[in-house]
Amino acid sequence: MQFVVVVPEFATVADCYTDTNVLMRPVCGVPLLLRTLATAVRAGADDVLLVWPENAPTELADICMQSPLLRGPGTVRLLRVKNFDPRARSSWVSVLDGFDTQFMWLPWNWVTNKQSLVRLPLVGMDSVDWSRPAFVTTNEMTRGEIFTALPHRNVEGIAVISPETAAAAERFLVAHSGKVLDGIHTSFNRLLCRPFVRWLSHTRITPNAVTFGGVAVSILSAIAFAAGFYWAYVAGALLFYIAGLFDETDGMLARIKFADSPFGTWLEGFADGLSYLLLFGGITVGLYRQHGSLELWIGTVLLAGTLLSVIVTSLQRRRATTPERPNEYLGRFYQLLEKDSSNWISKMVRHLQAFQKRGVLIIYVVLFTVFGGLPFLFYLSTLGSHLIWILALYFNHRFFKQPAAGLGGMEAA
Repeated sequence: MQFVVVVPEFATVADCYTDTNVLMRPVCGVPLLLRTLATAVRAGADDVLLVWPENAPTELADICMQSPLLRGPGTVRLLRVKNFDPRARSSWVSVLDGFDTQFMWLPWNWVTNKQSLVRLPLVGMDSVDWSRPAFVTTNEMTRGEIFTALPHRNVEGIAVISPETAAAAERFLVAHSGKVLDGIHTSFNRLLCRPFVRWLSHTRITPNAVTFGGVAVSILSAIAFAAGFYWAYVAGALLFYIAGLFDETDGMLARIKFADSPFGTWLEGFADGLSYLLLFGGITVGLYRQHGSLELWIGTVLLAGTLLSVIVTSLQRRRATTPERPNEYLGRFYQLLEKDSSNWISKMVRHLQAFQKRGVLIIYVVLFTVFGGLPFLFYLSTLGSHLIWILALYFNHRFFKQPAAGLGGMEAA
């Protein structure tokens, strides 16, 4: 996909915003123009053309184009054009030289995310609202093509033209920093995280540092659970919930700052597994102190199941994704389950998968603990931990016999 991003004459830019450095105005910690270009790259652009005023210095463009945020399979090119006007066909002669007949138009000051740019309707150049993103064709459109395009929604986002709209753009990014597969529990947790994510986006604190902070809180939670009495259990549950919010925060922060990376994904997975082991280890010690040696033996079985689940699901992630995109694991796994819905095990797991997510678990830990049901959660988790690794092995054999880069490879039972 080819993208066109046009920066108008600098006098026009200055007029629409009181800050003369609007192009480099940080939005959630990323300069505005760099954010626009990075969004295009993340949306799958293999060629981004940055149209720059002919008489304006290119220092700002050079700074953006040299940013590591634009590294990827696509390229970003600079083209200097005098008095470019998207409404004039003559302005496009030099711009579209060598381009396909279809391209994505992305305004220089439009703040959005990659999900909002997918499935835009195809529109002719005479029908484009140039103040908003559009999927444009240079060819004449038939009546049927125009009719097909009509029901589609406009792309979500904010045009930054003032300090107020810049603040609104930050709120938009934070509110849309979740995942498509988030359930109601995770969405509630992310709602609590939003103020902290927006604040952190303006600091030098990295998502990986937030991940380590969550591990530290998980250790405190385990220590509290190990004390072995009710109020210590409650404190441990609340600390585990806070650690879970750290887990939500690091991913949200990474997405809005384009700081997501394969290492960050693997680190987050490792931190999740460690937090489960710390949680169940602390609960085991606490219940042993309160009830005796039976809980110690059950806890040993629980920890063994948890460790096996972490190892086997990590293997599944490695087989389901490429090393460069481990974050695509859940999305691909869910798609395979949907395709395999005729299999009753796949259908059952697809419906129950959400209940083993950390965003759900942290809520259940608090509820069971506060209402005195911690032993029941302990026994249920023991059963569930072994069920998880057994099912993971089953799906490794069913879907991921060989490492695959794509969605193919599903085999019949």
